Amino acid sequence: MKQLYVADIRPGDSINEIFVLSEKAVSHKKDGQPFLTLTLSDKTGRIRAVVWDKVKQAIDALASGDFIKVSGGASEYRGAVQITVRSLEPVDPGRVDPRDFLPAVDKDVEQMFQRLVRLCSTVENEHLHRFLDSLWQDRDLVEGFKTAPAAKKMHHAYLGGLLEHTLSMAMLADKIASHYVGVDRDLLLAGAVIHDIGKIHELEYDHRIDYTDQGRLLSHIVIGVQMIEAKLGRLPGFPLDLADQLKHMIISHHGEKQFGSPELPKTLEAVLLHYIDAIDSRMNAIRQLMAADDPNSQWTGYHRLLERHFFKGHWKEVQG
Repeated sequence: MKQLYVADIRPGDSINEIFVLSEKAVSHKKDGQPFLTLTLSDKTGRIRAVVWDKVKQAIDALASGDFIKVSGGASEYRGAVQITVRSLEPVDPGRVDPRDFLPAVDKDVEQMFQRLVRLCSTVENEHLHRFLDSLWQDRDLVEGFKTAPAAKKMHHAYLGGLLEHTLSMAMLADKIASHYVGVDRDLLLAGAVIHDIGKIHELEYDHRIDYTDQGRLLSHIVIGVQMIEAKLGRLPGFPLDLADQLKHMIISHHGEKQFGSPELPKTLEAVLLHYIDAIDSRMNAIRQLMAADDPNSQWTGYHRLLERHFFKGHWKEVQG
């Protein structure tokens, strides 16, 4: 049984525990000798580890995604905890409980899914209604939709994260649509439901969260468009212009070409979808940072991607 989790490791701790090898990279010291940098993970987070000795053997013996038993010591390096590895060895996956290694949403997945289905049932456009129904009739898609994370690291990076993110966005879309004249509420809601659907196949999430080969080659945007085209192809009479608007919402939801969108948002619904996505993903990322931070501090540590510290304020009062 796993006894020590990443979130509990402190400088000075002796380590003799099983982790998932999420990433490995070879670097070189000033004298040209190689050393190995590892990213180890479990359901509570990720931690950096360094292998200084027997590097060649470690490179040959271990692959990303392996379960490995690590012995070593924890210390502080550049403000973060790091493990210096003395020895490591692969572990038979049959000996471990996968639930120890993947974080999961803390809400009831079935309740979230049924809430999303009920919201979709309010769509009045007959073509979009039929399209959304076709998604929920696909058992494999539904299983992946309820299980997949929404990202590898940035936000909702845990089992059930895609469903949680999608439901939250759909609820926001439902509230916002009526505020602006000329917005097609049904189209915006449908876009919120499908915008990240390609994450089902972009990511692997059996015992670690990482990109699949398909995900790295195509991205969830391309995969999502392919999935939607396949579904629409089985719906006779679905209007081509409506299909194009649906696909445009997937293609443009990152908002900028530099962030992975082949096209900028060019409809009212696509613009709103992009900002709703940004709101929900940022709020989740910030709240996760606050939850993992020192409970005694008024400010979080520095968030490298968002490039700032965050004041906890009312969030700390509510949690306290």
